[in-house]
Formats: sequence, structure tokens, C-alpha cells
Amino acid sequence: MFSDPATNLNKLGLADGMKIVDIGAGSGFYSIEAAKRVGATGRVYAVDVQKDLLERLRSVAGSQGLHNIEVVWGNAEKIGGTKVRESLADRVIASNVLFQIEKPDDFALEMKRITKVGGKVLVVDWSDVSPLSPKTLVSAAKAQALFEKAGFKLEQTFGAGDHHYGLVFVR
Repeated sequence: MFSDPATNLNKLGLADGMKIVDIGAGSGFYSIEAAKRVGATGRVYAVDVQKDLLERLRSVAGSQGLHNIEVVWGNAEKIGGTKVRESLADRVIASNVLFQIEKPDDFALEMKRITKVGGKVLVVDWSDVSPLSPKTLVSAAKAQALFEKAGFKLEQTFGAGDHHYGLVFVR
């Protein structure tokens, strides 16, 4: 099975009213599923560097009646680059982004900046055992070391499909 956002989000314990930040939101599969789970009183901030993807996500969300997604054009590799307020997020999603990051330390620090104390970060990325993996990879062990260095604690690891690993960190 390929990586399934609905299954992976079960690891985060999303609830009504939560504030979620989806880093590298892309096509918005995680944002849309998260928006359904946090309800009308919750909010999903879909952050991406590609404006066209954000506009498409805005359109899809609107067509599904989801008005709790805010698209944010931002860069998660810079401290403050997500344009998300400090300690805003109850939960952060970073799916299929680590392998693209050029400044991993700054990325992890930005995740820490936007996550509330006690908040959680879901990391889903390409496994090194997948024949579909991109050439540049960040292994689960490297991801764990990166987030622990930034002050997170690993809560759980899980298989996130046949081609991905999953990690949940607590701030």
C-alpha cells in the first residue's frame, strides 16, 4: 500500500478545534483530511512554496465545503519562513518534505517554533527500502536525530505504507 494520509493522521489524535499546520501541503491530501477531523472550529494552515498547488488546494477545499483551510505561501527552511505564528500548532504534518530540504537544521527549528509545547509533529518520508525512493533521502534514523537535536522527543515510529516511514515527535 502506498502512504495513506487518513491512516497516518490517526497517529496524531486530531480533535475538534485543533490548529494544524501542513508543511509542504502540495496537493492537499493531508490538509483536506485534517480539516475534516478538526471541524469548523479548527483550522488547517497549508504551507507550500508552490503557489499553483496552493491555489488548486484552495479550489478543491472550497468545492468540498471545507472553509477551515488557510493556504500560506511560505518557506519552511527559514526560521519564520512558514509565516505561521510562534507556538500556534497543536499538530504539524511534514509528509514527503524532508528529502527535499536543503537546510534540515533550520527546518527542524522552524517546526519547533510553530509547535506548541506538548504539540506533536508527524513526519512521513521515503523509506530507503523503496525502489521508488528519490535519490536524496533522509532516513528515519537521521530524521529522528534531526528532530531530537531541535528539542523534540520521539513518541512513536510506524510503517507509513510500503514506501514510507512514519515518526511522531512531541515538543
